[in-house]
Amino acid sequence: MVFEALLLLGAAAWFVAGLVTQQPVSLAGTVFQLVLILLFAVWLLAVGHFLFRGYRWTRAAAVVWQVFMIVVAVPTLNAGQVVLGLVLLVPAVLVAALIFGRPVTEFLVKGPAPRAL
Repeated sequence: MVFEALLLLGAAAWFVAGLVTQQPVSLAGTVFQLVLILLFAVWLLAVGHFLFRGYRWTRAAAVVWQVFMIVVAVPTLNAGQVVLGLVLLVPAVLVAALIFGRPVTEFLVKGPAPRAL
């Protein structure tokens, strides 16, 4: 999750560099996309932080994000952009599989009472 957030921050930096060096078709749309990318990155950093602290709700947030990434990756693969599609698909499938593994489940379920914010 944290790695994906850092990649999103890198994409935001690349987006800003493109915004500075090129004329956007729609400035408002470009700024909106940049804000959306930054919000997703901050959200993923928060989810990763609380996942490492053992909060149970982070599993649902992680699964939702991975499903979203799979939904974006499949049409990307179908459009012929194989490298980008695999970059989106492989980590999403890997995290989605690992999040339900025994070590993660035991880590999140430790203790008698569920943790809440």
